[in-house]
Amino acid sequence: MTIIYWFRQDHRLSDNPALAQACTMAEHSREPLLPVTLLPTEQTTDWGFTRLGAHRKAYEVQSLSALADSLHSLGSNLYQPENPGCEGLIELARQVNVSCIVCESIHAPYELDEIKTITHAGIKVETIEQSALLPHDSLPFEVSNTPTVFSDFRRQVEKAKSLPRTPLARLANLPSLPDGLTGAVPYTEQNALPNLDSRSALPYQQEPWQGGEASGQAHLARYFASTLPGHYKVSRNGLIGTDYSTKFSPWLATGAVSAAQIWQALQHHEADYGGNDGTYWIWFELLWRDHFRLMMQRFGHRLFRYAGLAKPPHQKVNTPPKHNQQGFDRWRHGLTGHAFVDAGMRELAATGYLSNRMRQNVASYLIHDLGCDWRAGAAWFEHCLVDFDVHSNQGNWAYIAGVGTDPRGGRRFNPDKQAHDYDRDASYRNLWSDD
Repeated sequence: MTIIYWFRQDHRLSDNPALAQACTMAEHSREPLLPVTLLPTEQTTDWGFTRLGAHRKAYEVQSLSALADSLHSLGSNLYQPENPGCEGLIELARQVNVSCIVCESIHAPYELDEIKTITHAGIKVETIEQSALLPHDSLPFEVSNTPTVFSDFRRQVEKAKSLPRTPLARLANLPSLPDGLTGAVPYTEQNALPNLDSRSALPYQQEPWQGGEASGQAHLARYFASTLPGHYKVSRNGLIGTDYSTKFSPWLATGAVSAAQIWQALQHHEADYGGNDGTYWIWFELLWRDHFRLMMQRFGHRLFRYAGLAKPPHQKVNTPPKHNQQGFDRWRHGLTGHAFVDAGMRELAATGYLSNRMRQNVASYLIHDLGCDWRAGAAWFEHCLVDFDVHSNQGNWAYIAGVGTDPRGGRRFNPDKQAHDYDRDASYRNLWSDD
């Protein structure tokens, strides 16, 4: 018998309760432990492009390669089933006579369907919640009653003094691998990195910004050893350079760094340097991330509907989704004719990254100025972003579209005013011009 540990969006050996649980199970039952990641299946969206674009794929490879190296340093390794997706995992599980597959919980529709597919094949799966900032049992309400308005959520959480768990130390050893392994191969890098664009605000091709736990932990230490956290609330709307925001999101998205580890580092920083509005706003943004995760857990498929949360699920939408395909194509290629919006879309395509301020602007323009289906924009972000997170991505797009959790019913950003406020000297537009 063998226990499989399936790495999903938790590419780390520190603060990984699910992996620690799998190790304990293997030690008690004296079974080998097989660390596994799945080959992605080639999937095309309803709008004609793949779910996994070049930058996102390259960053994922970086992160998994670093994970494989970490596992190898402890006498283990990272394996992939010979066939992609859940079917490959099911075949491997049968070949190694699996007793249980252990993995983290991800409460999003596609990821939940993966678990259903495996369990329907008669294979035991144990999922463990570990990637949120706040443990569910620390919340002052049931997940099914999570306030839909963020400000209500934040006030209740802070009043109840809900706190993250204490991060676990890095694992010092791992159970042995199974003998005579068939049906899986050691993980190897599968594609070359896209060329680095020197204008990138997240140059993940360079060592300090690469995917993987070691790089993520080094950045965490570097950031909180600086004065940047104290200025975060003021600088977070920047558009150029690596220092205007925390840049934790890529490592959070792959799980190379946990939210609890960021919170702990933030506490140490405040103890050494003092807290202010800037450091509080880092906690504030981590709470936003948790709120979107809880909204996905509570509403699931409804956040993927054109009407989002605007109508009860049993009611049909009388009008078909509004979509301007030509406008969408111009938007994603940075050819709308609005210099500020086009600069953002060129940055996204060239680097796989975009500031939060520009994400809001280009999303608003697609929905409210071009009259496109917001889900097409969400899908394009999924294709492009190295820090893609399904919960935050879908939640933010629905919010801007007015079918999510925004109590004001949607947000239209005036792109001319935004350009004046955040790019007054046109340096960002000039940086990403097509000249």
